[in-house]
Formats: sequence, C-alpha cells, structure tokens
Amino acid sequence: MKRLATAAIGLCLCLGFHASPAAAQLEGEPFIHDPSTIVLSDGRYYTFGTRGGGLVSEDGWTWHGGPERPGGGVAPDVVKIGDRYYMSYAIGGGGMSGGHASQVRMMWTRSLDPKSPDFGFHDIGVVASSDGVEMADAIDPAFLYVEGRLWLTYGTYFGPIRIIELDPSTGQRVARNQPVDVAIDMEATAMMYRDGWYYLLGTHGTCCDGPNSTYHIRVGRSRSPLGPYVDHMGVPLLRGGGKLVVNARGRNIGPGHFGLIELDGGVEKFSMHYEADMNRSGRSVLGIEPLLWKDGWPVAGENVRPGTYEIQSERSGYALGLATDFVRIAFDVRRSFMAKPGEPVSPIPDQTLAEDSAVWPQERIRVDLADYMVRPHQLWTLEPVPGAGGYFGSPYYKIVIAGTGRALAATPSDTVETVPAFTGAAEQLWRIDQLTDGTYRIAPKSATGAKKDLALVAIGASTPTLASFDPKSPAGRWSFRQP
Repeated sequence: MKRLATAAIGLCLCLGFHASPAAAQLEGEPFIHDPSTIVLSDGRYYTFGTRGGGLVSEDGWTWHGGPERPGGGVAPDVVKIGDRYYMSYAIGGGGMSGGHASQVRMMWTRSLDPKSPDFGFHDIGVVASSDGVEMADAIDPAFLYVEGRLWLTYGTYFGPIRIIELDPSTGQRVARNQPVDVAIDMEATAMMYRDGWYYLLGTHGTCCDGPNSTYHIRVGRSRSPLGPYVDHMGVPLLRGGGKLVVNARGRNIGPGHFGLIELDGGVEKFSMHYEADMNRSGRSVLGIEPLLWKDGWPVAGENVRPGTYEIQSERSGYALGLATDFVRIAFDVRRSFMAKPGEPVSPIPDQTLAEDSAVWPQERIRVDLADYMVRPHQLWTLEPVPGAGGYFGSPYYKIVIAGTGRALAATPSDTVETVPAFTGAAEQLWRIDQLTDGTYRIAPKSATGAKKDLALVAIGASTPTLASFDPKSPAGRWSFRQP
C-alpha cells in the first residue's frame, strides 16, 4: 500500500457532472513501473519501482529520477514507522527467469536521501518465500501499519494472495506466524483501514503490454485483516471477486499498483502506475488521482476539467460571482406570465457579457455569493496554468470570469477579489482538490507558513473569504456545475 501523511492546503468544490480525469498528469519525467508507497523524507517525496529505480519530487507534481535502492528485484513498498523507513522488495518469481521461486526481503534506513547522514540501508532478511513448485509466488509485497500492527501482503495470479504479520519494531516476521490466503486472480495488492474495515485492493488484468495492457484495480473488504474479503456484491476475493476502483481513462491505459496518499484537510488521493501513457510513447508512468468514498467503498475521483462553470457553495447553494449591480434582462411581461396558453412563443436571448459588464468597475471587484441567474458575472472559466506547477496530481489553475481576463485573486488580508487581468502571480493561482465525498476545496498557491491551510470558505450565506479549512464543515466545500 502507498500511504502518505503530509500538509495540505485548499478548499472544496463538487462536480455536478461525470467526467474522466484530465489526461495530462504530472510533470517532469515520471517514468516508473510498480511504484512503492510515496513517502516524505527530509522535505522531499520518494517512490521506488522495479529494477531499483526511483523518483523524487519537491511537491508531488513534478517528478525526476531519484536515488537507486539497493537489492534490485521487483515491486518494492515502503512504510515509515518511528524513525525507520522499512522497504520490502522481491527477488525472483513473477514467471520470469526465476520462474515462481521468489523471496520477499526487508531492509531499513533512517532517511531516503543519499546525502543525509542518516541514509544507509540495513538488511533484515527474508520474510516470505515461494519454492517454485507450490502454487504461490512471493512477489509484489505491500505494507499496512495500523493500530500498532504491521501487515504484509504479497502474491500474483500464480496462486493466492497471502498476508503475514511483521514485528513493527524489527521488520522481521512475527515468530510462528503463518501466511493466510486472502484472494486470487490479482497481483500488486495494497491494503487500507477505514471505519473498522480492512480493504484489500488488487490489480486485475494483464500487464506489461503497453497500450494493450488490461490492468485495472479492484477491491474487497473485511472486518479482520485476515479476511474473509468480499466485494460489494458479496463475492469473496478468494473466488475472484472485487469491486472496480479505477480503470483506463483518456490517454492513460492500464492502472495498477494502488497506493493511498492521505493529505491534511480530509483530502485523500492515490498513486499508481499507468502501463501506457499514450502521450509519452506508451511508457509506464506514475499517476496520482483523487480518491472518493461512496457507500463505504473507495472509487477513483477526478480533477476538474478545463471549462466554464457555476461555482456553487455547499453551505448555502448560492453561486460565486462578482459583487456588481444587477443588470435586468429586457422582456415583454405581456408575452410571459400574462400570456394566454395559445399565444406563440419565441426565445429570449441570454444576457451578453457586454450587457452585464457595462456596470462593472474597471479595477478590482470583490466577490460575493448570490442566487444563481446564469449571468456572465457568475460564470467562471477554469484552466490549468502551464509551467505553474501543482501538488499531488492536481495542477494550479487560473479562475477567470468567462470571456475575460478578470481573475480571482487572494488578498494580503486573506479575502478574495477579482483583478482586471490574469498575470500568473501566486495569489492568482489556485489549487483545486477533490474531497472524499466528491466535493472540492479551493486554496490559493500564495498561502504559506502559518496560513498554509487557508481555503475559500463561505462565511454565512453570502460572504466568501479565505479561512482555515475545516473538513467537517460544508462552508469550505464547493461544486462546479455546467451553466
């Protein structure tokens, strides 16, 4: 499992229609296969993959080649417990040159940064193995550390998925602990724990065939880490069951190797690799998407796609807009509600931007929340800003009044207003993260230091401002709806 706890900033919005995730994901060189847990070490984020290679990032958005881990092998995983980073990986197996004879090995270090004085891997040894004759394959290890206990799952399609318990103080196998079979017809497993349920996620389908790979991720759950795990239809994972979590989308084919990313403020995301990024020569790349929870089950979320929206407050249902004078739409009252049923009808034109903007001040304009009237001053265009960066799978966006350059901006006094033109300044860049209930939060890139948790929040029914985000309150949750 890929599990991460770190600081997050932002605000939330809810998508009022179904859309697939944005195709462009992550910047830099995010090339990896079988990515491990994303972990924070000495101020940077690390993930490791098959054949020893890894990636490193300052912000979870732009990734570059990282340090090589020792040991080689395939499909590592990492978990931090206390001051140690435990790393598991497999040698042999997978039906490759070693057949299905394989070993899951363990090692630890106090830092993942080779330049740190605390860096240095210490070998623990073998914690699981398969002999190549039995119907089992000891590869693809993944950790779950919860309530003081450390679990490790492993296995592939060649036999069952198994779980063992490790000693979190040493990383060694608990004495006399025997593996328990918990699933079949999957590989690259991960585990999560939520609300008393243990979730076992596994990758189904075929891998390693580029755009022809059928990899996708499914899940079952149990009240015990040892199972039995069943899906939403009651089908046991030991009989091949599993509820769909994520499959191919857009130009990204074959998601596998799920990894949980927990951010502050109630934001959860997950990492994976795509077997083929069709925009990058079909190479295997790291991907990060929002994670939602529906009826007690995890499912892939989606970043906001570029477009024009109403931004609706989950607190009041009112729409974000410019605080300007109301411009009426001309109509003939005798042909509307005073008309007789048989009289002919004709369309009334929408209010134009020129009509609405005739009363707008030329300089800065504050924003408010009001009844949604499908007026130009309530319509916002969202676009990722090239080169502006991002944070864990989501780019920084500009938010402008549709058809104009008038941009939403944070102020030094922690309020919000619009400026006449978008310049790319940090206070005009916004991070938009989907929350686990499907709504979104919006946060300014310019928020730093003690104010890093600032997000767009509705104060009362009609006043938007920047304040600390409370994941338990609807005040900081928003939905994006098409006009």
